[in-house]
Amino acid sequence: MESAIVAAAAVATAATDKDAPGGPLAGVRVIDMATVVMGPYAAQILGDLGADVIKIESPNDTVRIGVLHRTPGMTPLNLNVNRNKRSVALDLKDERERATALELIGTADILITNMRIDALRRLGMDYDSLAATNPRLVYAHAQGFRPDSDRARLAAYDETVQAASGLVDLAQRAGDVGEPVVLPSIFGDKVAALTIVYAALAALVHQRATGRGQHVEIPMVDTLLAFNLVEHLQGRVFEPPMGPTGFPLSMNKGHRARPTKDGLAMVIPYTPQNFRDLFAAAGRPDLAEDPRVNGEFIDSTRDGEALAELLETVTPRLTTAQWAEVCAKHSIPYGPVLRLDEAAEDPYVQGGRLLDVTEHPTEGAYRVIGIPLAFSATPASVRRHAPLPGQHTHEVLGELGHSETQR
Repeated sequence: MESAIVAAAAVATAATDKDAPGGPLAGVRVIDMATVVMGPYAAQILGDLGADVIKIESPNDTVRIGVLHRTPGMTPLNLNVNRNKRSVALDLKDERERATALELIGTADILITNMRIDALRRLGMDYDSLAATNPRLVYAHAQGFRPDSDRARLAAYDETVQAASGLVDLAQRAGDVGEPVVLPSIFGDKVAALTIVYAALAALVHQRATGRGQHVEIPMVDTLLAFNLVEHLQGRVFEPPMGPTGFPLSMNKGHRARPTKDGLAMVIPYTPQNFRDLFAAAGRPDLAEDPRVNGEFIDSTRDGEALAELLETVTPRLTTAQWAEVCAKHSIPYGPVLRLDEAAEDPYVQGGRLLDVTEHPTEGAYRVIGIPLAFSATPASVRRHAPLPGQHTHEVLGELGHSETQR
């Protein structure tokens, strides 16, 4: 039964590929030798951009574990993060299968892995070993902490990365809560994945110009710490410090969605004129005379929280739709509050085809997370549905020249 499912999926996927555009990375081969989300998400993006992504699947990849599925291993997370890939089942602990994996890596432009460096060395899959036979290889290695640090061998998960990068501290301070707060998103994994993408593409440009690959390290903690400090380093930019860390507007405890007459809206006036126009629209022109909104700028550090409380006394005077109209007229920053359970029915989401329903050859109807980019000449595309484990093993090994018996 399993072989029949794989065969049906292969036929349907091939039909999907046939008429799809190549994308800007057509002709680039990527080996995804990563687990969980960070590395696979980076490889998925490269696949969306047209790369031929081959996923070397070890037994029991955690992204395939979950209670929601129609076929074992075909979880919601897997269906999107492993799209645009071909799956090859190889057990790297088996000497013969590891040799096949090394042969496959020898055909690649980019390798993405998040295995620990000690394991990679034992397998002969560290950068030095692979570059000896494939000097063109861009070797993107991501792990929690820098490999040259005393934390290199620590297990790292998104929660620990959020903590070690200062994000838990920022969230706790901004929320003014007693208990530490972890953002309800695998923030570290996804920021690191985006960093893998741009780092690998930069190294690919160098490879195309020189014929040489290189070793690219992407430590998650370093990546997220640098990301957080763009705005939050603040007074600590200076030496000696001129103030604490924390971007005043983001750390403002009133920096949140506002209640309207019939719901919620993110109404965020930034300038003194924004505040004056908002107060007038709410029928409170008297508040526009407040000296705090009549200077050259809003002092968020001094007045931010008080003005936020004042805003919440006037926003319930109009409906969400009325505030959308007022904010558009006066260029006041505004955004509707999207309920994720209702996202598929949102006109904006539908207009961008961000949650289209499509048919998976084995899983039936499912929603595909759209590609948030538009290329005028080389459009990105979802050409392949997420594969079953090992679905393309025979196909890919055949391309290596392996006989039917070897496959």
